[in-house]
Amino acid sequence: MRLTRHPANPILKPNPFNAWEALNVFNPSVIVHNGLFHMHYRAQGVDYVSHIGYAVSRDGVHWNRLQQPVLSPSSDRDARGVEDPRVTELEGRFYMAYTAYGRKGPYPETGTPPTGITPMIAVSDNLLTWETLGPVVENEDNKDHALFPAKVGERYVTFHRRPPSIWLAFSDDLRRWGDHREIIKPRPGLWDGKRVGAGGPPILTEAGWLVLYHGYDERHVYCMGAMLLDLNDPSRVLKRPTEPILVPEETWEIRGDVPNVVFGCANPVIAGEVYLYYGGADRVIGLATAPLAELLTWVLAAG
Repeated sequence: MRLTRHPANPILKPNPFNAWEALNVFNPSVIVHNGLFHMHYRAQGVDYVSHIGYAVSRDGVHWNRLQQPVLSPSSDRDARGVEDPRVTELEGRFYMAYTAYGRKGPYPETGTPPTGITPMIAVSDNLLTWETLGPVVENEDNKDHALFPAKVGERYVTFHRRPPSIWLAFSDDLRRWGDHREIIKPRPGLWDGKRVGAGGPPILTEAGWLVLYHGYDERHVYCMGAMLLDLNDPSRVLKRPTEPILVPEETWEIRGDVPNVVFGCANPVIAGEVYLYYGGADRVIGLATAPLAELLTWVLAAG
């Protein structure tokens, strides 16, 4: 099964009139609240320092954006950027999982993962002003975290990545995290054979937690896939099809700041349709969709 790209793609492009987002806009979070689509997106200017911008939409396709970022570097921990937001609405508040890219370590060589990255969580009541709660883990290079939209067994749950795998962590208060569990590893020879990481917050279904995740292979081609986790024990993987649901095909997914990338950080469900918002080649933002029922049926059958 493959998702269907929206004909208006790419739906958000860099704005050359704002220095902080003049080069790249990518890897967005999108949630729906009070009848509006709210996007938080990673943005870079020519200095390659990442900020997080905000845009709002009535239809999820056409966007009005603020002219200033809502989250920017503020300390040595995130001096090189705040990256890859994933927002979850939970218990009446908004929680942003984002990556802090600090001064520790040299700038990476092409194709080499950066060092000095920390998975952070911030909270907001209005989606515009954010208070940092703290890291999921410290003193290790870790990212790709996304909060579950509901507690599991009276505990908060988040994905995170200890390379090259996807892990879970649990917390009583969203500040101190433990009980870390590895749930999936790369599958050599397949599209996700080199490294895997979470996409957006998981989707709650009767069959389990439906998860859209990214992976790449030895050629460094980023694709999106799907898996299903047990509702009561999300460390149990119930289904994991071998085929991806989205691969780089469009010119703007193949050519950009980082070639051959589709990287999703959001998958809200709107009127029974999954909206996957993703970065294309680390330069622009795209949208691809699928009926939730069809996607779930395929995962159950193919996994």
